[in-house]
Amino acid sequence: MLKKNTNEFILAIHSTNDHFGFAYRRINRVQKKEGLFKKKFDKNLTNNLVYDLKQFLPYKSFSSIQRISVSLGPANFNASRLIVVLARTISQQINCSLDSCSSFKLMAKRIAIQNNIIQHNHVFWITKKLKERGYLCGKYKIICNEEIRIEEMIKPNLYKELPRDNISFLVDENIYDDLKELLNYSEFNHIKSVQSNWKDVLPIYPLSPTN
Repeated sequence: MLKKNTNEFILAIHSTNDHFGFAYRRINRVQKKEGLFKKKFDKNLTNNLVYDLKQFLPYKSFSSIQRISVSLGPANFNASRLIVVLARTISQQINCSLDSCSSFKLMAKRIAIQNNIIQHNHVFWITKKLKERGYLCGKYKIICNEEIRIEEMIKPNLYKELPRDNISFLVDENIYDDLKELLNYSEFNHIKSVQSNWKDVLPIYPLSPTN
């Protein structure tokens, strides 16, 4: 019988408009150890992103990564592009599943709990006002079964006006909470043996430097 690798872990990669971050969670049943890291963007994000990841995981083998989870944005344009490229590259090289979801979906459960709207099939929008450009909006539904889950009905997109159907809440970024939600998402997929391919993972660009 093969001995189980107790050092296997999930890696999460996330960015907001101002910060990027990493998280890991060991997935053996004896001890679910976690680590979290965040850093403000600097001028050399391209090089520092890889360097900081190596510093964050100095004693861990990349071959022990069981799967990766990455946020797709919308966030800082360059950071979203770079973290998705990093996640895709690692996933391809070590041949592991790459989970992904929008940054709005990551915060949706937290926003629903904070605003006390945990009801079966409750629908709401998450919105962000943009200076002279309109609104970024995504639409979400709460699914309450054995645990609270979120369905993303409409991915974040650019609107000239706020949608009038259903209630809406402002974006609430918390990089540590969102990293943990990424870990939860990947751990759920790991338990369910869900396979996800790096080729299907692309950043969300409702806004870019050219539009």
